[in-house]
Amino acid sequence: MTTIRKFVYTMLLALSTLSFEPALASAQEPARGQFTLPHDVHWQNALVPAGEYRFSYQADGAMGMLTLSRVSSGRRAGFLFLVSNTDEAKPSDVSRLVLESTREGSYVTTMQLPEFGMTLHFPVPSHTTEKQIAKAGTAPLASAQ
Repeated sequence: MTTIRKFVYTMLLALSTLSFEPALASAQEPARGQFTLPHDVHWQNALVPAGEYRFSYQADGAMGMLTLSRVSSGRRAGFLFLVSNTDEAKPSDVSRLVLESTREGSYVTTMQLPEFGMTLHFPVPSHTTEKQIAKAGTAPLASAQ
């Protein structure tokens, strides 16, 4: 009887520990800051216009959420990006956005935030495959006669 009681007590203790862990993780302060885009950039599948932006990044388990809000004058804009690939930032890193140039324009690939100890990575869509499919679809068909 005491063995069953000890087992139940151990299970309750383990379950209560697991239920408190997510609450502690979600209580972390989000990373916040501000930056200026001198020209329009592609960010994942969105086109983010030039301007001043505030950002907020909140990690919640395996996925994080990056929120951008335009603060400069003109048309208001807001964006929400899911972030699944992050690294720890080196203390020697500088806060910056890293862009990759393509025929379609500049894509954000990395957001380095050393003051928060993290680097966020963003995928660049593959456009070569889409172009090859489009070219294959527009080729004239030969007549079978």
